[in-house]
Amino acid sequence: MSVTVRVPAKVNVRLAVGAARPDGFHDLANVFLAVSLYDEVTATPCDSLKVTCTGPDADKVPLDRTNLAARAAEILAARNGLTPSVHLHIEKNIPVAGGMAGGSADGAAALLACDALWGLDTPREDLLAICAELGSDVPFSLVGGAALGTGRGEILTPVAAGSFRWVFAVADGGLSTPAVFREFDRLTEDTHVPAPQASPALLAALASGDPDALAATLANDLQPAALSLRPRLADTLAAGMDAGALAALVSGSGPTTAFLVRDSESAAKVAAALEASSTCRSTHTATSPAPGATRL
Repeated sequence: MSVTVRVPAKVNVRLAVGAARPDGFHDLANVFLAVSLYDEVTATPCDSLKVTCTGPDADKVPLDRTNLAARAAEILAARNGLTPSVHLHIEKNIPVAGGMAGGSADGAAALLACDALWGLDTPREDLLAICAELGSDVPFSLVGGAALGTGRGEILTPVAAGSFRWVFAVADGGLSTPAVFREFDRLTEDTHVPAPQASPALLAALASGDPDALAATLANDLQPAALSLRPRLADTLAAGMDAGALAALVSGSGPTTAFLVRDSESAAKVAAALEASSTCRSTHTATSPAPGATRL
């Protein structure tokens, strides 16, 4: 017997970042959208805990217990007095270290897959608590759709969202999320950092399904830090805008860049221009919102 769970990537249409807290985290107002770019995690009984991975950049995915999928299995097993004897296979399509929560997605998918494999029927609120223990983005990977994340991003409030179309440009190499936050702290150390808030105009645009309205309100407070660490991302953003994207921004902590487009024809044009620009390694087109972690 095996259980397979499909889980989406995310894009942050608004990422407002507060000053560093005493615990080292930052308060966020993080408007998540799940997009139709997926990883799949398959859980199969095994003599011990084992992680394997295939797909683009599979060689960059840790296969030890630092992988969030492995940690999810360990935490769930420990809470139920079990040994995490499971083989977790990750079919990787979400960019690795790309600011689209691929590792978080795998953690949420493994949690749901192991819960089903072991017949635990864990209540949803308990699964979400484990997700929050795993990482700030993991609860949203479980829930999907569209949501406002507060606290460090793990406290979710669903929000209304119409349908939108995106192009994502994958950069060569990854960016460390902690390194981007450290750069944010360095860039803002002599300035007043306001308490993070979700823009009412953005939430209204998101609910309306109007791409022009959403384009006017997209914002990511981590983008200057990501560009400081990876200046060439500015060329990728410019190439997508020159090709007709309505808006462009760094996805989360980067280095994947996200382009909001009007329709499928625009998506194809922007993707082709980005690939021809030599400013990125590959592109993906996707729609939003997408469902959260789902058993197949």
